[in-house]
Amino acid sequence: MLKIAFFGLPLAALLLDRDGHELVYAGLCRKAAIGERRLRAKLGERVARVPRLDGKLKDKLAALAPDLVVSWYWTNKLPETFLKLAPLGTVGVHPSLLPRHRGPDPTFWTLLRGDAVTGVTAHRLERDYDTGAMLGSRTLEVAPHWNSWTLAKKLDRPSLALLRDVVMAFARGDAPREIAQDPAFATEAPSPTEEELRLDFRRPAEELVRLVRAASPFPGAWFQLEDEIVVVTRAAVEVGLPRALEPANAYVHRGRAVVRTADFGLVLLAGRLVGDDQEIDLDEGQLANLVARLSEGPRLA
Repeated sequence: MLKIAFFGLPLAALLLDRDGHELVYAGLCRKAAIGERRLRAKLGERVARVPRLDGKLKDKLAALAPDLVVSWYWTNKLPETFLKLAPLGTVGVHPSLLPRHRGPDPTFWTLLRGDAVTGVTAHRLERDYDTGAMLGSRTLEVAPHWNSWTLAKKLDRPSLALLRDVVMAFARGDAPREIAQDPAFATEAPSPTEEELRLDFRRPAEELVRLVRAASPFPGAWFQLEDEIVVVTRAAVEVGLPRALEPANAYVHRGRAVVRTADFGLVLLAGRLVGDDQEIDLDEGQLANLVARLSEGPRLA
């Protein structure tokens, strides 16, 4: 079995420990992550919360002499000097089928682009994000009702299984075949901007539904209704709208708020009203009441 320096969330570290590997260090990427208490019970002082990735830590890890460095949902870039600490290098798992959707928010872009299939990819970590040689992958069909949170949770199990398989292959001395990524097929997955999250009702309804799913539950796709900011967390396409409506005109139909888009209507099923110091959850009836109360046939921005 391998000596591993680990960075990321506790669940993967616990499973690698269960597989018989020796975790000489476990740096966690957030405070109070699920599984931290169990991991500390096993590893004690080898566990560190949100450690500083400085020269002192690098020297400490070098002295521990790990065979492999493993990253699983570590949220910051590991310095290049850390990537070269172990003789077997550094590996991680990315929640997309690389080289598609390189970057910090692949689930958002998977849903926004309407990908029917996604997955996870084990890869070498290099200086540039998500560019290293691929070591294996698992695929997953994307259901049409999933939001970003649902998709992220659905990817956890194949991600962990793939990570364990790859690490075990290294332990057996049967390192996975490395396949270089083809940059011609690479797409980027940056964190969306506020403007990219804004619902532009001049766009087709299906495209706006994908945006709502991609941004739900947080940060959320939004629009402005007079002086109010409304975040939409669930929406659907409505056909058969009154012909007189123009894009961004809203009305209430059968107790639900409907907004005219470039082609059909967008039904607002759930959301929240964003204030200066609080956010109020809204169901479809409350959204309809909000639209009806503010004005007759309001135009949304």
